[in-house]
Amino acid sequence: MIKLQKPNLYSVNIKIAISFILILLISIEIMGAFFLRELEKTTITNFETTVNGQVDQLSVIIKRDCLKYSGDELNTVLNSSLKAFASVELQDAVVIDDHGVIIASIGNNPKYDVGLKTNEREMLDFRSKQQIVTEKGGRIYENYHPITKDNDAALIGMLIVKADIEPSYSEVRQTAFLFFSASILSIVICAGVAFLVSRSITTPIKEIKDAAISIADGNYSQEIEVTGKDELSDLAATINGLSTTIKNAQEKIVDDKNRLDNILFHMREGVLATDHKGNITMVNAQAERMLALKEEDALKQNIIELLELEDEYTFDEITSTDVQTLQIEREITKNRDIILQVQFSNMRTATGYLRGVVVVLHDITEQEKIDREQKEFVSNVSHELRTPLTSMVSYLEALHDGAWRDEELAPNFIDVTLTETQRLIRMVSDLLTLSRMDNAEIPLKKELVDYKDFVSFILDRYDMLLESGEQKLKIERNFELEDVWVDIDPDKMTQVIDNIINNAIKYSPDGGTIKIGLIDQHNDAVLSITDQGLGIPKKDQRKIFERFYRVDKARARAQGGTGLGLSIARDIVEAHHGLIWVESSFGRGSTFYIVLKAESFDDDWDDEVSA
Repeated sequence: MIKLQKPNLYSVNIKIAISFILILLISIEIMGAFFLRELEKTTITNFETTVNGQVDQLSVIIKRDCLKYSGDELNTVLNSSLKAFASVELQDAVVIDDHGVIIASIGNNPKYDVGLKTNEREMLDFRSKQQIVTEKGGRIYENYHPITKDNDAALIGMLIVKADIEPSYSEVRQTAFLFFSASILSIVICAGVAFLVSRSITTPIKEIKDAAISIADGNYSQEIEVTGKDELSDLAATINGLSTTIKNAQEKIVDDKNRLDNILFHMREGVLATDHKGNITMVNAQAERMLALKEEDALKQNIIELLELEDEYTFDEITSTDVQTLQIEREITKNRDIILQVQFSNMRTATGYLRGVVVVLHDITEQEKIDREQKEFVSNVSHELRTPLTSMVSYLEALHDGAWRDEELAPNFIDVTLTETQRLIRMVSDLLTLSRMDNAEIPLKKELVDYKDFVSFILDRYDMLLESGEQKLKIERNFELEDVWVDIDPDKMTQVIDNIINNAIKYSPDGGTIKIGLIDQHNDAVLSITDQGLGIPKKDQRKIFERFYRVDKARARAQGGTGLGLSIARDIVEAHHGLIWVESSFGRGSTFYIVLKAESFDDDWDDEVSA
């Protein structure tokens, strides 16, 4: 599960709102600074201009009065002129003569009473001057205006006007407060608008984020509602399209993986995959069966160790070429070996980096066995044919050289040649029979027969042969069943039983007993044929059903055997879906077992056949 949640302080919604507020605050501060500065400058300048204008007018009046009047009358006129000039802002207005004596004044400051001589340096300086000074009551605007005669610069006196400029500053402060209050209100309103605007932006972004998380988690059903025609709407539509594309791609990947898993599972070949170090990362079921191990055990091993190649190859040597083919033989169980053809194929990236190796195992055990059997078969056929042919050629050459004139040797030579010829005919006939059975060209003509009667009929024939023959043998019957029915081809099964009984007769000593047993075991009819011959060594018991295989080759040829009888018997029994095997102890005789499936035979069918 992918988690993208962060504290609210870091959300885009908060960032956008704070950005808008900061931009507005900075803009208001900059504009407010310029505005208040200009407002203060303008207000103070206007105040000073007004006061200065009034001072200029009053100075003209005072100069006129000073030139026109004198003494007490002058004082009275000047006081009247000052009172006429008085205003709300005017705090003090003082007129001094050229000696610094106050000749007229208005205001509440006792130090400016008429008749007193001022000792203030600014007043006695008699120069024009404007300044703002700060006193306990606030800021005061002072204007020092000298009064001179018209024609010359002779000094008459000085007019000093002190006006309260603090109300103007108070007006500026009130305006600043109103501006600040309006700014705060604007910021609050802007913050609300910013949150709404940012929410309108971040809500689609959040939906897109949630959809992206769902896609990352494998849920492709969530679809973003597209409203409007802005960039976010285009992004939402793109995400919806991306979700559909990823969903289709994911489904295709899953389908391909399932298909690949099915292919690997049902493949006849074993398949393993490794990483770039040779460690196994994947094993299919067939490879598990071939190597007789479980997947969890294989995944813990290196491919070189698993295939037991560490003494011959290293992983680097195996991967030195893109395709490497080896053949190994491995013991799966105690009595079963397997021959594998191992093909290594390198997996590389576009840059040539080794990503891993795919190892394909081909079970060529049967193929090797068939190839070996074919070679042995050709060798055996050649040998078996060459022996009688060599004998025939020798006798025919002797006859050709004049032995035919010898009345004693000639008939013997002809008899041997005839015997070998008949042996060749039997051998060729058996080979043709095997070939046809291998190619399924000999159909079975099955009948439902009473197996006990069937075997008894064959044994009766041998009883007659043994009674009339020179070899003194006895056939003993041990039938532990009454009626057992089997579905067989009578001719083919007669050939099987004849072959085994003939072998028993050949290899049993005079006066011996051949035991024939027939039992019903687990719905199977089991026929056993036991002789008292020399027996078969244990190492040869698995091979006697192979073509041309003989335990005692010299004795078998002397008795006219082709070495194909038991092989034909095995093919016939297996064609009946039965089993045939031998149990023997060397020097104690052999027992051949033939197992066929017993068939049910109900009374209704019996009545129908009888009818």
